[in-house]
Amino acid sequence: MVSLADIEKARDLLAHLIKKTPLLQSPGISAHLGLDIHLKAENLQRAGSFKVRGALNKIYALTEEEKARGVIAASAGNHAQGVALAAGSLGIRAVICMPEGAPISKIEATQSYGAEVVLHGATYDDAYAKARELQAAHGYTFIHGFDDPYTIAGQGTIGLEILEELPDVATVVVPIGGGGLMAGIALALKSLRPQVRVVGVQAAGAPAVFLSHQHGELTATESVHTIADGIAIKNPGKLCWEIIRKHVDDVVLVDEEEIAQSILYLLERAKVIVEGAGAVGMAAVLGDKIPDLRGPVCVVLSGGNIDVNIISRIIERGLVKAGRYIRLSTFVPDRPGGLQELLATVAQTGANVIHVHHERWLNKVTIGEVEINLALETRNAHHVDEILATLKAKGYHVSIIPPFRPSDW
Repeated sequence: MVSLADIEKARDLLAHLIKKTPLLQSPGISAHLGLDIHLKAENLQRAGSFKVRGALNKIYALTEEEKARGVIAASAGNHAQGVALAAGSLGIRAVICMPEGAPISKIEATQSYGAEVVLHGATYDDAYAKARELQAAHGYTFIHGFDDPYTIAGQGTIGLEILEELPDVATVVVPIGGGGLMAGIALALKSLRPQVRVVGVQAAGAPAVFLSHQHGELTATESVHTIADGIAIKNPGKLCWEIIRKHVDDVVLVDEEEIAQSILYLLERAKVIVEGAGAVGMAAVLGDKIPDLRGPVCVVLSGGNIDVNIISRIIERGLVKAGRYIRLSTFVPDRPGGLQELLATVAQTGANVIHVHHERWLNKVTIGEVEINLALETRNAHHVDEILATLKAKGYHVSIIPPFRPSDW
């Protein structure tokens, strides 16, 4: 098992190897929610997530013989970077197995730290099986992403830092995937301040620890599907679960829409960029998913390694919901001046045209007409209604093109 002494020892080791990430307070967020909210910004950690803590603590504990064999790990992306960075700092060969659909940014970052990346399967669990296969074939030392005492102790140093900066914290909200982060933080907090309420958050599309908490025993899921790839785990760690079972007060779920809204909310209100896994804690707070939530509240932002394409889709979706952006489709006569007349009508409404696309060859386009897709910058929802009414009054048959849904990502 893991003890508070192990976490304190890890803190001493990591003191000069990692960043002591800030505990951010946003008056705007606190006022909006009516609670004293603090954000533990592990998205600003080396390699962009908390994972480097556990990876460094584990790799620095290896024997010389274990280091000489090289290390291997499985990861959706963040543990990969942590292991690659830690191994590179000691000149150790590192091989990382990642799902084939892992974000390109995480793959490239892992390679930039000097690791060899092997892409395999659709999920973390597929990559894990491949890593174990390669370990058996080549004798590598396995660095587990969560179910390891040294890894858990490394992640637990976050709990110590929270208490140092916010000693009167009442509630700490933590993302859960395999459970290493939650186990480490919960153990640190409950050992030093048992009255702190510790709440874990999972994506509804990857709810293994939530189900385990409901059933009272470790439960795996058959599949996972979520934009929070960093916590898309089917099989939580056994050691992690034993600690979570004893020290975590509650586990709640958030859906994909709530995760996307949380990413945008943190970007706009706190000026921080987080990935899906890093946003689930704030999603639970925003969605009022935590019963009897009391402050001061610390929300752990576990990572910031998000693909820029996902950010752009989330921003577009947020702008659409606020009435500040719209994409629409209509048809114009296929003759000179047809598009110009449409754009002149749009200009009269005061909308700003961002993009124009016209299509003649689709089956739904009849001979003698052209389909026009427009992307418009608008002021608010009322302005959007004015634009649609004006176009319809001019005889255009208009349909709105919906933004991406989280399930499409």
